Amino acid sequence: MANAKIRLPEKAHKGEIIEIRALVQHAMESGFRLDELGRKIPRHIINTFVCTYNGNEIFRATLHPAVAANPYLAFFVVASVSGEIVCTWNDDRGGVVMEKASLVVLE
Repeated sequence: MANAKIRLPEKAHKGEIIEIRALVQHAMESGFRLDELGRKIPRHIINTFVCTYNGNEIFRATLHPAVAANPYLAFFVVASVSGEIVCTWNDDRGGVVMEKASLVVLE
């Protein structure tokens, strides 16, 4: 797998709802297409996305072959304490991409 990006505010006030946006570059080959010789192209998709906030899981998604290449996910969380946001993408061939960001929560 290739590059991943997550976007979130660097700072937020305690109790504020923030948006986390996650993007990974991945071809997301469904396994249904044929190559130029008529052979089936093997399936290769991201099947799981997990996001944690200070080690606690806050969002999980299971992806399927119908998801477009370079999947983009956006979700919301309440900023409670300063800490680390970690997003992890897993594909069905054992590939793993992890991206981290810090969030500072102001009182």
